[in-house]
Amino acid sequence: MINQKDIFSRVERLLGNEAFEIIAQKKVILFGVGGVGSWCAECLIRTGISHLTIVDTDIVSASNINRQLMATINSVGRVKVDAMKEHLLTINPDAEITALKELFSKENAHSFNLEDYDYIIDAIDSLKDKAELIIRATATNAVFFSSMGAALKLDPTRIRVAQFWKVEGDPLAKALRRRFRKDNIYPSKKFLCVYSDEIMQNKGDEMEKSDDLNPQIMKAQINGSLAHITAIFGNTLAGLVIQHITYNA
Repeated sequence: MINQKDIFSRVERLLGNEAFEIIAQKKVILFGVGGVGSWCAECLIRTGISHLTIVDTDIVSASNINRQLMATINSVGRVKVDAMKEHLLTINPDAEITALKELFSKENAHSFNLEDYDYIIDAIDSLKDKAELIIRATATNAVFFSSMGAALKLDPTRIRVAQFWKVEGDPLAKALRRRFRKDNIYPSKKFLCVYSDEIMQNKGDEMEKSDDLNPQIMKAQINGSLAHITAIFGNTLAGLVIQHITYNA
């Protein structure tokens, strides 16, 4: 019989018993379990986070398989958060994982009770919803981390972490800052972002029809992305959470 001590023995050996116990007690909510978020969720659970809420309204499609952890031939057509939860419970069956098939937006933001969490992680694609989450999350006492754009990247050595207002070379961060200035509504506190200043161009033929199975998801542009980049983004987000807990234990 495999127990918690066996699963997390290397985590405890590195970080110490006290830090590991604190990690297990923290409550984390993750918005988006796509190319970035799926890897973030996996890393969090493998490192001992035991209270995780995952939020995403999307369904697994064939085009997700190249970069999203829970996306396989067998999971195409399934709700992403359900497939992700099932996978995460094979890592730690005792983890408390809440899967919400919902789209975070201004209209339903209050329903997520963000103030109940110790850590809030943003891996949302939509500019409008991402901006709303940033404003709401930074108004809580939770520690907040955000992913900027992970598409159109190839070079893993250009992935960085910086405070939001100091992110350079990332179009998504630039668009967010422009939106905040236009609306005259700003984040309540500083927060760290994972980003890359690399911007490639799509070299393949354009596909006019998306294979996305969820009609609620409207994407203005479909850009190419690679697993090693999205995985580094996601694992870095998780690493920021674990690092913050450990240093403040």
